[in-house]
Amino acid sequence: MTGEVQQRIVLVTGPSGAGRGTAISVLEDLGFEAIDNLPLSLIPRLLDGPILGRRVALGIDVRNRDFSALGFIELIDTLTADPRVSLELLYLDCRVDVLVHRYSETRRRHPLLPSQPPLEGILREADLLVPIRNRADLLIDTSDLSPHDLKAELAAWIGDAPAQRLAVSVQSFSYKRGIPRGVDMIFDCRFLRNPYWEPKLRPLNGRDPRVADYVSKDPRFAEYFDRVAGLVRMLLPAHIEEGKAHLVIGFGCTGGQHRSVAVAEKLGDTLSQEGWQVAIRHRELERAPQGTAAAKAPAAGEE
Repeated sequence: MTGEVQQRIVLVTGPSGAGRGTAISVLEDLGFEAIDNLPLSLIPRLLDGPILGRRVALGIDVRNRDFSALGFIELIDTLTADPRVSLELLYLDCRVDVLVHRYSETRRRHPLLPSQPPLEGILREADLLVPIRNRADLLIDTSDLSPHDLKAELAAWIGDAPAQRLAVSVQSFSYKRGIPRGVDMIFDCRFLRNPYWEPKLRPLNGRDPRVADYVSKDPRFAEYFDRVAGLVRMLLPAHIEEGKAHLVIGFGCTGGQHRSVAVAEKLGDTLSQEGWQVAIRHRELERAPQGTAAAKAPAAGEE
């Protein structure tokens, strides 16, 4: 349907408590016509008339009146096949332990099994949503995200220019705490020389120029970074051609404080300067309260 205007529709879903409502509000702030909990059977009727003047974000979860996983998949297939529609599925995910904690804090009942403990509903819903999660164009794990972080991720993804329609997220993490969910490409930084063993650098993190300079002076760093950046540059256009909306690149080291942070920052800055929409996240730094010693340095021996 080249040359014709399409209606952009973003379906927003995910487990209850993962932040769907927050995402809907963010998209509304970004200029979308936002509608939450519209029955699945009514969604195709949005296209009965002329193309709407605004982009549309539709929130869908198990509380929808006629919700079913099969019905949702059929809706995705129907809208994808419609030449009038540009459809994207945004899936907000979250770790089970975080969801349990959120329900405990709010004392809310799970909408799927309100008479059971929240954990039962969380696990049942996770199983129900597996086929929908597999169809996601953009999957964001909100376990460690603040509303501000989520807004930044969505703002990068929503870019209007065609070249900006692929949002890139560059992340650092600690292997000791596990690989983040939803990462498309992972690069290991543990072979680079470690600032942790330098007393003056130990309390700092990879965003500090002194740490970045120390890491970059490893004799293997220049070739490593050039090869990684070259691979990413080659793959970004390929992902756009495949219709991907979001690419997550992860860099890991032992403690997630120095080496992986420095490399993630450098790649994120490089891609931003080349015109890509990039969000940079540092999982281990985000976990520590700002202003505390833990936010500046890893636990003893971790890095």
